[in-house]
This record gives sequence, C-alpha cells and structure tokens, in this order.
Amino acid sequence: MSALFNFQSLLLVILLFICTSSYVHATFPAIMDRNKTGPLGIFWKAARIGERLSPYVSLCCIAMAVSKLIE
Repeated sequence: MSALFNFQSLLLVILLFICTSSYVHATFPAIMDRNKTGPLGIFWKAARIGERLSPYVSLCCIAMAVSKLIE
C-alpha cells in the first residue's frame, strides 16, 4: 500500500521529512537559507517547523516508533 493511502505511513513520511530538513539546516545553513521561496522553500519551512517545535516533533517520533514496534 502506498504511503499516500495509509495515514500512519503518511505521518511517518512527514515526520522523517521534518527531521531530515532540520538536520540538513543545522549542518549546512547556507544551502537552506538561499532557498526560502519557490519550490525548494518547502525544505526551509520544514526545517523551521523542526527547529521551533522540536519537543513536539521528538515526542511524535517517539510515539511513532512505539507504534511501529507494537505493530
């Protein structure tokens, strides 16, 4: 089943996208800051979400990991 049709998989993809964007922004901030607008701006926006809401994102990642282990 595709991640688009399975809600739990879609949430997992979104969480991984936010975490990866935050990590890349912390490692290479110049690359992300150049592309704040346009199609590549979604990476910058995801990095902002990951930086500003990091406690909630980490709790969601832990909850997703627990739910995957239970499955």
